[in-house]
Amino acid sequence: MDLQMVMQELEALGKERTKKIYMSNGAREPLFGVATGAMKPLAKKIKINQPLAEQLYATGNYDAMYFAGIIADPKAMTGSDYNRWMDGAYFYMLSDYVVAVTLAEADIAQDVADKWIASGEELRMSGGWSCYCWLLGNRPDIEFSESKLNNMLETVEKTIHNSPERTKSAMNNFIQTVGISYVPLHERAVEIAKAIGPVEIKRENKKSSILNAFESIQKEVDRGKIGFKRKYVRC
Repeated sequence: MDLQMVMQELEALGKERTKKIYMSNGAREPLFGVATGAMKPLAKKIKINQPLAEQLYATGNYDAMYFAGIIADPKAMTGSDYNRWMDGAYFYMLSDYVVAVTLAEADIAQDVADKWIASGEELRMSGGWSCYCWLLGNRPDIEFSESKLNNMLETVEKTIHNSPERTKSAMNNFIQTVGISYVPLHERAVEIAKAIGPVEIKRENKKSSILNAFESIQKEVDRGKIGFKRKYVRC
């Protein structure tokens, strides 16, 4: 299938209601409003196709960009490819759920994510922290440095309340994910989550939301889910 055919297929799958939901979260035209689950049959047909993924991502159409992440070849992409994709990620559903997710399947994931976290840019930082969430929720604990993750927890503790809104949200998810999926630092993550307390996320034209990593970790403890790992990162 070529670019034009995929765009036609995506357009046919679009729903006005889904489009409105995406736009209320920060998506902008052009987009069709395709539910992510509706993309699965098309993804099965195409499988992995990096050249087509690049063409789709370059359209600037939100649904096409999301689909690009599903059919991309994460290991074929370089650090500069990921940076280019991040440059095009204009809101958090792209930075955290497309670019960060794709990066999480690459061997260079931690190196690239570390640079994004250090960048000082809201969506790059958000994508970097989110990438670690995807990594920790999928890869064996042995692949991570305990001391590095401990330092990252301490960074979150010191900076979360003064960070940009989307970065705050991703940092909060990071504490939760360490507390749930990375057994060696479970207790430490619980301590830090307690110390941080509720985190307020302000959103344009919407009510603020309050996140509480301690409560979220506790729920998973009660369900016996500590050490949980996902089988796949991408859908």
